[in-house]
Amino acid sequence: MQQAITLDSFVAFLTYFGAGLGVLFVAAAIVLLVTPHSEIRLIRAGNTAAAIAFGGSLVGLALPVHSAISHSVSLLDALIWGLVAAVVQVLAFLVARIASGTLSKQIDDNVVSAGIFSAAIAISMGLVNAAAITP
Repeated sequence: MQQAITLDSFVAFLTYFGAGLGVLFVAAAIVLLVTPHSEIRLIRAGNTAAAIAFGGSLVGLALPVHSAISHSVSLLDALIWGLVAAVVQVLAFLVARIASGTLSKQIDDNVVSAGIFSAAIAISMGLVNAAAITP
């Protein structure tokens, strides 16, 4: 009878999980740094638009990280593609913010539709980014 989970597979899980969280954390920190408004401060103050926008950013970042881990041939490969995907996602985020003009101000003012639109952009870009990561 074969074991479903071995020590080696559990260590691999922990390694890839930790690497994925690390890439996600770094990418999210970069998003927070390049955002003109202070999302964490706004979220703590109860700003729904900021919470939706940042939540969408996290999902949009996690999608390509998932794809990078799923399609990788090694941990280094997963890290490289995860970081490439994070850079692409942050660049897409910056372009979307610039193109949308007053989106950041609207999120600052708790305009929920702006938060939803921002989240939709981030998730859409994350899906395209994730699909582009192929073995």
